[in-house]
Amino acid sequence: MAKDNYYREKISGTIDGSLIGKGAMRTIRMQIEYDGTDYSGWQRQPGAVTTVQGEIERVLGRITQEAVGIDGAGRTDRGVHARGQVASFSTGSPIPVGRMMHSANSLLPSTIRITAMRQVPDSFHARFSATSREYRYFLIERPSAIDSRFAGCSFGKPDVAAMNRLAAMLSGAHDFAAFSKESSDQHGTLCTVTEARWYRSGRFHVFRIEANRFLRSMVRFLVAGMIEAGTGRLDDELFVRMLAGERRIAPLVPADPAGLFLWKVSY
Repeated sequence: MAKDNYYREKISGTIDGSLIGKGAMRTIRMQIEYDGTDYSGWQRQPGAVTTVQGEIERVLGRITQEAVGIDGAGRTDRGVHARGQVASFSTGSPIPVGRMMHSANSLLPSTIRITAMRQVPDSFHARFSATSREYRYFLIERPSAIDSRFAGCSFGKPDVAAMNRLAAMLSGAHDFAAFSKESSDQHGTLCTVTEARWYRSGRFHVFRIEANRFLRSMVRFLVAGMIEAGTGRLDDELFVRMLAGERRIAPLVPADPAGLFLWKVSY
């Protein structure tokens, strides 16, 4: 209770802890990074589950003393991380954004951090204003007690050249239905990829992909397919047929979410 009073006084700028009057509604844009290991994904869910969106809304509501609903640019799955998630929300609170950001980071779990916050035009929407998203997947060849929190494992040395041949085929508009979980998304399964490639970074193989939109678990299914091909367990032809829209001809288990990061959102 003492901590609650401290923050209420700190953000209101008053001695007795009473809130300053509400002003005109503002739209606030945030950039967020998080370790998604212990969260049930980004999106708020019913029931007693902990999500990244839910934690941030809880803290912002406590600071502004109003109900806060935030919209994220990407709905990452359980266990997926972010270096550059973007979210927006509306508030009638006059608290300066710098003070609001500082207070939020003081109250959020250590695995969630708001790295930037600013007021933007009311027309801005974190999801619908975005023009592209970039994801990166980090892959190690052998299990690691340290790296496994933030990387998937191929359990052997993959043929990266073969994986890059398949990655090169992803550019352009394709029906990615075979590389996604069933979803109620009404926007269809067509996505336009502008870049997709594997490269080496230290002890990691890294897959970088940028597209206008992504389907549920799409990157993890693509990575799984390329790893299977790169280790000789999946024929390239089956991957290509799946990319052409053929479903369930080669059942895949999506790659470990630990290796996936929402890296950047462009506007």
